[in-house]
Amino acid sequence: MKTFRADLHVHTVLSPCAEVEMIPPLIVERALDLDIDLIAITDHNASANVPAVQKAADGTGLTVLSGMEVQTHEDVHLLCLFASLSDLETWQHEVDLALPDKSNQAESFGEQFVVDELGEYIRTEPRLLLTATDFSIEEVLQRVNGLGGLVIPAHVNRSTYGLFPTLGFLADWWNFPALEISRHITPEALNEKFPSSKNHPLIQSGDVHRLDEFLGTTFFDIEAPTLAEIRKAFFGENQRKVHIQVNKID
Repeated sequence: MKTFRADLHVHTVLSPCAEVEMIPPLIVERALDLDIDLIAITDHNASANVPAVQKAADGTGLTVLSGMEVQTHEDVHLLCLFASLSDLETWQHEVDLALPDKSNQAESFGEQFVVDELGEYIRTEPRLLLTATDFSIEEVLQRVNGLGGLVIPAHVNRSTYGLFPTLGFLADWWNFPALEISRHITPEALNEKFPSSKNHPLIQSGDVHRLDEFLGTTFFDIEAPTLAEIRKAFFGENQRKVHIQVNKID
């Protein structure tokens, strides 16, 4: 068993709210500088930069999971993690059909750049990404689980797009494997404020839009940095564990 330091909520320049510095080589370099072993690329309703970050990480020892941050029609953000690029590509097709046919207004929301592993410009994504899909929470769970992925509510304590402030409850039938908290709260404070969170494993992520926002406060005791092993850690199988070792509050 090995301990892997992780941050499972990282954006690239494809997300309009991310800084221009969030390009593959700098993302990989910053994660390695912080001794982070495992990250997930989770752009808003998009995934075109995932392969580039994975290529940039080849041979470095950093594992880059395929992911996306999806906005449901309830205006809740969900992290969707997949075991392979092909599964992510299938999910992207479904998300594309669920997005409104609107153009991004870069002057208001920011640019949406697709880049290569060196961070070189390939194209601009014209479609508005910073918006809600037609999917409900239940639909995201059903579809992502059907692809063998994991769905984790993002920054559940945050006033915007967080599960608890937005909806005010956590339904038992959603069966989320874990919840993500932001840097602004401790696990103890979350459990006190939202008692229904007590029955769920927690991760803490940087929701990284700038290079200085990496946290690396989540640790997985697992055999390998794979989605299958992460799933086992969430359910406490075969001595796999997940824990938050250090909490940072700004």
